[in-house]
Amino acid sequence: MNQYILLNRIKVQNANAIAGFTWGFPAITHFLGFSHNLSRKLHITKFDGIGLAGCAVIAHHHKVHTYKPSFNSYGFTQSRNPPYLSSHDKAATPPVIEEGKMNFTVSLLIECEGNIGNRQDGLITWLKKNCLLQRLAGGTILEIGNIEICNIDDDSSLRTIKRKLLPGFVLMDRSNYLADYFNQLQQKKTDIELLNAWLDFVALKQKARPKSDLITKHLMHLLKTETDEKNDELLAIWNEHLLIPYHEDRVPETLKRYFEYLDNNTVNKKLLEQWQNYCSPTENTEADWEYLPKPASGYLVPIMTGYKAISELYQNHEVDNTRDNETAVCFVESAHSIGEWLSVHRLKNAKAISDSVWHYHYEENWYLCKQIQQKNVQDISAEEIITENPNDDFY
Repeated sequence: MNQYILLNRIKVQNANAIAGFTWGFPAITHFLGFSHNLSRKLHITKFDGIGLAGCAVIAHHHKVHTYKPSFNSYGFTQSRNPPYLSSHDKAATPPVIEEGKMNFTVSLLIECEGNIGNRQDGLITWLKKNCLLQRLAGGTILEIGNIEICNIDDDSSLRTIKRKLLPGFVLMDRSNYLADYFNQLQQKKTDIELLNAWLDFVALKQKARPKSDLITKHLMHLLKTETDEKNDELLAIWNEHLLIPYHEDRVPETLKRYFEYLDNNTVNKKLLEQWQNYCSPTENTEADWEYLPKPASGYLVPIMTGYKAISELYQNHEVDNTRDNETAVCFVESAHSIGEWLSVHRLKNAKAISDSVWHYHYEENWYLCKQIQQKNVQDISAEEIITENPNDDFY
């Protein structure tokens, strides 16, 4: 597939910023639903031979409607609509139902199937009208910068598309990172849960490292005053040690031997005290707090990728207030995974563009959005996805 419809710079106001128990950007289901609805409309027009498949999401700008009531927390900006309930005899103030809203600008690169031929201008005109009539992620589309049909099949066309999308970040599926990391944790602790692995990607974690400024100054001073290769080695070992999270059992043996034989005199008294506290810290030991690295590199974020069924399938007449009078229904909960915001300039070829496109995928009790760049879709198991209820069996 190398034929795409580019909806460039879609400006959206008051879109949903909450997805499952994540917030900050709409779920990928919103964008696939937008393109799917366009495809349904196409089937009842003169463009019925043209179909829209998956889409890639490229973010250019976003602004979540929040305020910061305290140093380390955020709150969503709320309002009452309407401010009073006219149905009551006495005007009563309605409760505030929390909503998370945001404004954003995105581009959508939608796969296009079928022969457009000489209908290109007519199709673009139709899209300009109907895209503005739809909502995107529950928000109002204010404007679309440009709509065009493009074929990405060589380096020249790829460079053209990338220039139009920069600056921008494309959302990539990284559920394979979560699965690999979960397998690593299971080898160390068999009763570990997938939720724990997911939280390691999501949470910003800090860990204390005992004060070590005197140790660093001492090793650097040795390097400047003495021309011994061993001093170079000591400093290199120490700098490498500082790159990993602190644990008293990980202190290098080479450094332990060096400080063990260091003269315990007045000059080295404070240095040796700090070294002793560094190797065997107590509750009273002074420390610096360091952020722990994520299990994998990249601009990784938690994302909602679909739904998991939590009930049996009911016939339409068995459930009240369904969307239509025919379709069978079941109850679901949100499914979450890991994504990465990848700069558009890192898409090196046409295959990379194709790999960034999200598609619907269904397997029993799972309704998911996935990309297929990691492995074949049928080979991606449900254990790479975490559901909103951590007590669920998601194997």
